[in-house]
Amino acid sequence: MDLLSTPLVWMTLTLTAYEAGFWLHKKLKEPVLVPPFFISLVLLIAVLLLADVNYQQYFVGNAFIHFLLGTSTVALAVPLYQSLPRLKAAAMPLLLVLLLGSVLGAGLALGLAHFLGLSHSSVLAFATRAVTTPMALGIAEKIHAPLALASAIVIVSGLMGAMLAEPLLKFVRHDMAKGFALGLAAHGIGTARALQISPTAGAFAALGMSLNGILTALWLPIAVKWAFS
Repeated sequence: MDLLSTPLVWMTLTLTAYEAGFWLHKKLKEPVLVPPFFISLVLLIAVLLLADVNYQQYFVGNAFIHFLLGTSTVALAVPLYQSLPRLKAAAMPLLLVLLLGSVLGAGLALGLAHFLGLSHSSVLAFATRAVTTPMALGIAEKIHAPLALASAIVIVSGLMGAMLAEPLLKFVRHDMAKGFALGLAAHGIGTARALQISPTAGAFAALGMSLNGILTALWLPIAVKWAFS
């Protein structure tokens, strides 16, 4: 049996790359513009290219980790519950930001891809950019976008959001606002970055990521069907 075809190999590789990314990040004195997730991703891609393994084979090997993405997102409700009084006080501003962020996050990515003359399937994949991976894959299936490309776009956009978070949010004083912005713009990776700022930032990043995913999943397939019919 070919060792590279066994799922356990790729799950082990993913976890090893994750730990190696954090170790190298500390060794490099924690540069802001090179987050540990980026280092892990580079290491992982390098191994996959050297082994000549396609995305489908790698994804099958990480089915269990993919399943845990959903449960870990639900677990983020714990710090959110602890911040419930602050959530109630800021409910209306957060709702307005959510609506604006959902439309702009998907709409601008879709419009830019279309303006650059990308293929129809690539344009559809870019439309999923603004939501976390599990939800993005679900939306991609509904609008018939390529799953591998949609997943890659979500990961890259999340990495860019986490890398740019420090300079862009430098003058934002409230952790609630920082976290919500990171969750909207950089989904799962942004939420992980927000948790490094504070539990409050992490809680509101989880809220922004989750609500944005749900809202986008409701309107985006309808908008795509209308736009491309």
